Amino acid sequence: SPVGSFTCTTPAPGVYLLTFTALPDNRLVTAFCHTFLLALDIIEFSHPPGVVITTSGIPKFYSNGLDLEHALKTKGFFSNSLYALWKRLATYSLPTIALLNGHAFAGGLMTAMYHDYRIFNPSRGFLCLNELDFGVGLRAPMSSIFRQKLSHQTYRSLVLEAKRFGGKEALEGGIVDVLGGLNEALAFIDERKLTTKSKTGILGVMKQEMLRETLAYLDDHDGDDKLNQERVEEEEKRQDEGKKRVAQWQEN
Repeated sequence: SPVGSFTCTTPAPGVYLLTFTALPDNRLVTAFCHTFLLALDIIEFSHPPGVVITTSGIPKFYSNGLDLEHALKTKGFFSNSLYALWKRLATYSLPTIALLNGHAFAGGLMTAMYHDYRIFNPSRGFLCLNELDFGVGLRAPMSSIFRQKLSHQTYRSLVLEAKRFGGKEALEGGIVDVLGGLNEALAFIDERKLTTKSKTGILGVMKQEMLRETLAYLDDHDGDDKLNQERVEEEEKRQDEGKKRVAQWQEN
């Protein structure tokens, strides 16, 4: 299909491995997000409780993030596609693990951060928020999830330096929980008994409370857009006034 493929396998009892392959680099376009949402529904509502691992069938990339042109031109993309996917992952009724087999940049790393846990290839790929490098600001739901889950030092390096984290640094910075591949993910699940954690039916509710701040930003995306526009206008005004003051100073 145009979106590529989403395939679910069970490498161990109660473990659902959801592998997505949308060439060339798993961009988060509308069709991808909606297919991802459908896959999560199918697992939740037609299979016994367990754990979901998401990963990529493309060795080099977990996800390279948004297609910016598509995101800006597609009406309702953020509210109906991207933010809907992030909210679903953040409040999903089963434990979720992002198995990062390769690069996760910008929106790709954000999507991974909306999972409960992250396991990263120790020998291939970088994790990075590179919005600073191409001059695009972070919206509140894009930033808040990192602020809630990471230390200030790691958050600062991601946002203000666009630092690329390899495996060792990502583990030290708390971005990922474990280094490894599928075998390490299965051992991680077994060690923490994650396949049992959704049986009481309240895991999603617990996540809603834990991530209250970020979920509020996801729900109030219209207010966030308005605030961003006001900030842009204030910055333009500040720059105009500052240039006038400097010009006056130069004349004197």
